[in-house]
Amino acid sequence: MKFKDYYEIFGVPRDATQDDIKRAYRKLARKYHPDVSKDANADVRFKELGEAYAVLKDPEKRAAYDQVGSQWKAGQDFQPPPDWDAGFEFSGRDFGSGNGPTHSDFFEALFGRQARGRQRPGMHARGEDHHAKVLIDLEDAYQGAQRSISLRMPVPDEHGRIALRERKLDVRIPKGIRAGQHLRLAGQGDPGVGEGPPGDLFLEIEFKPHAQFRVVGPDVYLDLPLAPWEAALGCSLTVPTPEGSVQLTIPAGSAAGRQLRLKGKGIPGKAPGDLYAVLKIVLPPAVSEKAQAAYRAMAEAFDFNARAPMKG
Repeated sequence: MKFKDYYEIFGVPRDATQDDIKRAYRKLARKYHPDVSKDANADVRFKELGEAYAVLKDPEKRAAYDQVGSQWKAGQDFQPPPDWDAGFEFSGRDFGSGNGPTHSDFFEALFGRQARGRQRPGMHARGEDHHAKVLIDLEDAYQGAQRSISLRMPVPDEHGRIALRERKLDVRIPKGIRAGQHLRLAGQGDPGVGEGPPGDLFLEIEFKPHAQFRVVGPDVYLDLPLAPWEAALGCSLTVPTPEGSVQLTIPAGSAAGRQLRLKGKGIPGKAPGDLYAVLKIVLPPAVSEKAQAAYRAMAEAFDFNARAPMKG
């Protein structure tokens, strides 16, 4: 997938005002409209202009695009960075593609999952809901926590340029929450119209990258390094978990890649997940004469060919 430079498509700088973008769109849309243009690529160009305008005319789309696209150039191979949109607060308007025209894979990769339904206006309408992705520590899901989070919402300033308004909220993280689940903060969305109630804020939970653990659904995985003799002879080790250390018995004859299951030590819940220790064999370096002699003694002691499975 290639990166699309929507500013380049319109021929405007990245700090262009909303009025500048609107004027550029109208000018180019008239030029490349398929009903009037004789350009062989008018239809493709017109759709490209429509997609670029769908992003840059909207303060939320534009701010998100500016964040993820500041280091990329048109035509470069592109994949959105993981959790690129974490901390952005989006309103409940139709942020994604919805039922509108078909957009490119690039557009869908950034905005497709953000699609929200549009609320019909009225004299006493409920305020729109807001949505944001937040990253929490894995340990918070084990213990529950009270955390202060910062969210940024894109809004146009008095000059029509995009600025980020920040707000802080105190949030209770319930024990046992999992990635992909949502927390609802009642009344933290847009104000209602007339006597309508305010909307809510929905926080989508994701886990921060962890130095030791990785999470798959309710289960947690730990890469556990072992010395060759620990794997061969077996041993008892103290290993970390997100809720404290535990004793783990390594069976004799364990091979690299073996997974030892600690039942119920994954993310808590009515059906708690499990924790898996994935065994990794680490070879000590032969940097001294004594260590080299030990390796030579092993070579003589074992009738072992590591490449035997390759034969035939």
